[in-house]
Amino acid sequence: MENFSVIIWVIVGIIAAGVFIWGITFLNVFIRAWVSGAYVGPVDLIALALRRVPVGYLVDNRINAVKSGIDLSADELSTHFLAGGNVELVVSALIAAKKARINLMFTDACAIDLATKGTSKTVLEAVKTSINPKVIDCPSSSSGKTSIDAVAYDGIQVKARARVTVRTNLSRFVGGATEETIVARVGEGIVSTIGSAETYKAVLANPDSISKRVLDKALDANTAFEILSIDIGDLDVGTNVGAKLQTEQADANKSIAQAQAEVRRASAVAQEQEMVARTQEMRARVVENEAQVPLAIAEAFRQGNLGVMDYYRLKNIQADSSMRQNIAGEEQGSDGSGSSDHSQQ
Repeated sequence: MENFSVIIWVIVGIIAAGVFIWGITFLNVFIRAWVSGAYVGPVDLIALALRRVPVGYLVDNRINAVKSGIDLSADELSTHFLAGGNVELVVSALIAAKKARINLMFTDACAIDLATKGTSKTVLEAVKTSINPKVIDCPSSSSGKTSIDAVAYDGIQVKARARVTVRTNLSRFVGGATEETIVARVGEGIVSTIGSAETYKAVLANPDSISKRVLDKALDANTAFEILSIDIGDLDVGTNVGAKLQTEQADANKSIAQAQAEVRRASAVAQEQEMVARTQEMRARVVENEAQVPLAIAEAFRQGNLGVMDYYRLKNIQADSSMRQNIAGEEQGSDGSGSSDHSQQ
């Protein structure tokens, strides 16, 4: 019996010690949750501690949610915390959405929070942007550009700056394109609108035509935002790109023409040199053929086909022809008509 009583007292002592330790650790949190109407059971508090979840932090966020009319269990909050989410931002976003009468589910808020983890965005900012739309500069200041440049049909450059008012689309926030996509699409729409204008004067006279045409293209498709308005903040006239391009084209055509003329000149020079070479070749053939004449005469003497008197008559004819050529050359030098007279003789 004595041993049995000792065991009972040990068990009672262990229970008392456990209750004492629990009271020191969780009593304040337990009472705070109970009084606030966000009851969390003693066993749940111990389970949260065993899972290494900050009990006070989690209970305080549950109290805020319950007080705002959002019934979130401690298990749901702890699950999101263990997934690496920010419980406080999620609860604050749900409260802000409820007050703005925006239907935002807890699971959607958790998904947005995890999707924005490690970025400059938060789920609370997404909800606030959905409540109070924000303005995006186009082009953005981070791009280093001060304007969106486009060229009208008449060749005049137009510089435009726009301000885009957007609102977060919570249903497409997870997986939707970001602000950079909105800025890129709006810039593309502005360039397309200015480029299709007949003259830059039409763009300057009706800047609202740019915003209307860009809005009609549904640029916010598959993005995390809804475009409410596009306002053209400023329009400036740039350089005459058309005239510059025509000048550059004229210079290019001039260079091409000069190159083609140089090719033709080089071809003519080469052809002239070729003709000179051919002339020298023909002269060489004439000299070669003339050199065969004495050999033919000698052969004729040996065969008896040519006599001495025939040879002298040939020499006299050659001498007479040479004299006539010399006379004709002198008279042609003084009077161009002399050569034709002597040739007739």
